[in-house]
Amino acid sequence: MAKEIEHKYLVTGDSFKHQASQVIHITQGYLSRDKGRTVRIRTAGEKAFITIKGPGIDAARDEFEYPIPLADAQAMLRMCVPPVISKDRHIVMHDGNKWEIDVFHGDLQGLILAEIEIPSVDYRYTLPDFVGRNVTDDRRFYNSCLTTFEDIKDAL
Repeated sequence: MAKEIEHKYLVTGDSFKHQASQVIHITQGYLSRDKGRTVRIRTAGEKAFITIKGPGIDAARDEFEYPIPLADAQAMLRMCVPPVISKDRHIVMHDGNKWEIDVFHGDLQGLILAEIEIPSVDYRYTLPDFVGRNVTDDRRFYNSCLTTFEDIKDAL
């Protein structure tokens, strides 16, 4: 069983764009947004995945992710609970760690989040210069909870 330990930050500035080695367009939606479990459908470029996440316990949670045919994912995205999220993911390496910076589009235009997945809860890492406030424990910034920029702008 896979465990996910992820830290999430607001982004300040746009220096990450010059540091990115790759940019991937992502579309994702949720078949289930229950607090204790989510079922996500995602397309990333020409690839597609279904991901099931369990409840978080001590900064970690169960995560199961499987590739699925792109056409199936596109059909399932039409079944998802609104809204379906559109974002560009910029991949940045910093001090040997992979950072994923998501620039949101549509109703979430203006939101930029940086995430790092770490191997253990006590893993130490350095923050890149574009990283701002830690929002890891703020549910408003979970992708499964995002709806519009208006709903979160007071938290920025």
